[in-house]
Amino acid sequence: MTDQFKLNDESLAEYLSNVIDGFEGPLTSKKFSGGQSNPTYLLSTPSKKYVLRRKPPGKLLPGAHAVDREFKVLSALKNTQVPVANALHLCSDDEVIGSMFYVMEHKQGRILWLPHLPDQSSQDRTEIYQEMNRVLAALHSVNVDEVGLSDYGKQGGYFERQIHTWTKQYRASETTKIADVDKLIDWLPANMPAEDGKVSIAHGDFRLDNMMFDEQKNSVIALLDWELSTIGHPFADLAYQCMQYHLPQGQGLPGLSGCNLKELGIPSEQEFVSMYCQRMGFSPIDNWNFYLAFSLFRLAAICQGIEKRRQIGTASSAKAAEYGALVHPLAKIATDLI
Repeated sequence: MTDQFKLNDESLAEYLSNVIDGFEGPLTSKKFSGGQSNPTYLLSTPSKKYVLRRKPPGKLLPGAHAVDREFKVLSALKNTQVPVANALHLCSDDEVIGSMFYVMEHKQGRILWLPHLPDQSSQDRTEIYQEMNRVLAALHSVNVDEVGLSDYGKQGGYFERQIHTWTKQYRASETTKIADVDKLIDWLPANMPAEDGKVSIAHGDFRLDNMMFDEQKNSVIALLDWELSTIGHPFADLAYQCMQYHLPQGQGLPGLSGCNLKELGIPSEQEFVSMYCQRMGFSPIDNWNFYLAFSLFRLAAICQGIEKRRQIGTASSAKAAEYGALVHPLAKIATDLI
């Protein structure tokens, strides 16, 4: 770990002992190797473990790495049906560790990295996908006003704003011209479905490896990585989760394309979407390929941001180059869909 990501454990322990009930040092910090955007650390003390997430050091894109928003949504969802870690403290003083951060409880569980779940039985795969579907519907069923998140984002016009935002973010981090990305940037705003009045908390990065499962049961104990969350449209999260059905295996972002889903016990894309719509009371979804193309473009823009940070030396993972190489393949899959 380079010095720019290293924490001063002694001074951090002194600070946390004054702001978190029951915190007692000394502590040792260890940066998790996964994660591309906000560096995340395991904090270990003699009696307890915690997790710290911070903004990366250095110059950042405007509006990115909003750990304060993560803290706010975790706090709001504490007593809902959405499984989240308990957020303990937000520090906006850059002087403490060099950038804004928050600390939350540490949960012990399983992270399942590959969507075809190679180490699971067919029955377990079925249960895991049903549980992901349940958690997604639980999130989108939360009343934003009742949990104090009515000001967490604008209501309505979600895709228009998101296309504008991610186009701007992409252009700010563009390192080479890619024709398929330019095509998407033109096509998406010209083909947005009409407003349908659906509003929900949008997680923004809803996928298998952003969930922690119980060590024994196929139940989610924490939905992780809320940096991109906002008030949005539920189909954005649903399509983002369903991107995996269109992604090939073994190209950095493993997908399910080419897998025998029935044999694996994994629901098809149509079955997963139907299951979700039944839970939410929604009709079948028109313009489904728009939502998929938007999600693929958005992920391409995120990967391009990682590539830009890699080139200027602020990427938080050694795998940053692999993500940068995905921009063109993701855009190609999206343009094929449209």
